[in-house]
Amino acid sequence: MSKLRNIICDIDGVILHNNNIIPGADRFINSILEQGNPLLFLTNYPSQTQMDLHNRLASAGVDVPYEKFYTSSMATADFLQRQDGRKAYVVGEGALTHELYRVGFTITDINPDFVVVGETKAYNWDMIQKASHLIMSGAKFIATNPDVAGPKGYPACGALCAPIERITGKKPFYVGKPSAWMMRAALNSLGGHSEDAIIIGDNMRTDILAGVQAGIDTILVLSGVSKEEELDIFPYNPMQIFKCVGDINVQQFA
Repeated sequence: MSKLRNIICDIDGVILHNNNIIPGADRFINSILEQGNPLLFLTNYPSQTQMDLHNRLASAGVDVPYEKFYTSSMATADFLQRQDGRKAYVVGEGALTHELYRVGFTITDINPDFVVVGETKAYNWDMIQKASHLIMSGAKFIATNPDVAGPKGYPACGALCAPIERITGKKPFYVGKPSAWMMRAALNSLGGHSEDAIIIGDNMRTDILAGVQAGIDTILVLSGVSKEEELDIFPYNPMQIFKCVGDINVQQFA
């Protein structure tokens, strides 16, 4: 018998638009689960916990165990757990703070070892000034993901990091896709290897680039960020392209 492929799948733009299921995505997920493929939903969005994401999909009509979600906040905490220092100043929301607490961090603005930026609607001048000052004083600059914008121009982590970069002259280490760390964490979570995995995403700059750099087969769906007419600008290609995940034959993963 052939080994079932490990499936790494993005959420927004692939499975959901906002909180609405993309037509055919529910059928795709159910087919993967019935076939028995190891499945992990890998998202750069840092502001929701595993249970939040489980509830989002459940509200859209798809029941997926919460253990099958892995976020950039979780990856950031797992990365920092391997570093020296256990104090962080955080620009982000509860999910990121929760993950840092999980691995033993103290959240403080007094001599932190790290400044960690995620995403928050409460972003303001004081956060920019404090984060910049702490980094200039020696704190290491870490960010959950490099995405600049979400739907409808929603400022994402990369945009929040931009003024801090300009002030300090320092770039953050981005933990989320397309970083090798995020992909290795995903494979470790699945207990798989790059040659046995495939990543499905809607973004050439994060999902597909992550797969290319990690040596993982890639599938691009055109239901989210990247459009077919834009593909010529990239020096790499997805292995397969579909209009949406509902068009993918899951038997190819058996």
